[in-house]
Amino acid sequence: MKRTSMVAGLVVAGTCVAGPALAMDASEVSRKLSFSEEDATAGLDVGVGLGGYTGKLGNETGVGALFNVTANAQPWKYIGVEVGYEGQNIPIDDARVLGGNNIWRNNGTFMGKLGPIVDHKWHPFVGLGVGLSYLHASSGSQDVYNNDWQTEVPLAAGIEYRLGHLSAGVRASYRFVGGEELATIPGTNDDAKGSLFNGNLTVGGRF
Repeated sequence: MKRTSMVAGLVVAGTCVAGPALAMDASEVSRKLSFSEEDATAGLDVGVGLGGYTGKLGNETGVGALFNVTANAQPWKYIGVEVGYEGQNIPIDDARVLGGNNIWRNNGTFMGKLGPIVDHKWHPFVGLGVGLSYLHASSGSQDVYNNDWQTEVPLAAGIEYRLGHLSAGVRASYRFVGGEELATIPGTNDDAKGSLFNGNLTVGGRF
């Protein structure tokens, strides 16, 4: 009984001490997640990165450099939108094609982003969008590779840091690809299929 009373007393005392601290923590978290006019910004980012195809398409191609230009806005507390262009040069690594050939990918994407702005500086997010790419194969590969339109459904995750009107970030995107008629699997007449995985760094401004 004495031990039970002692434990109960410690629990009550701990609750009395921790209660205000928890309230302060909750208040601090609420303050850091509060949304203000300075968070409701629009901006422009430029980025560079690397990436390439997965699956059967990845077996015949390599990792390529990319760059992008993206206009974005954060009109709501947790929801942002962006639209942008991405260009990527993907090398062809296929025994049926001479070395030095590549695929130039020109892409336009619209994406919605979900995530809080923490302390008016940090913006972790996940994103879902739709995109369309035109793939142009270099002339030395066009007996095997075709120019092709490709639909994309990108999933993205990343984080941005804002310092005044400047912004820097890092993100990764996994794009589900449809309508692939770029090339066939070696030794077959089946289209080579795959997804696209890219990672990039961005810098930009917020206004």
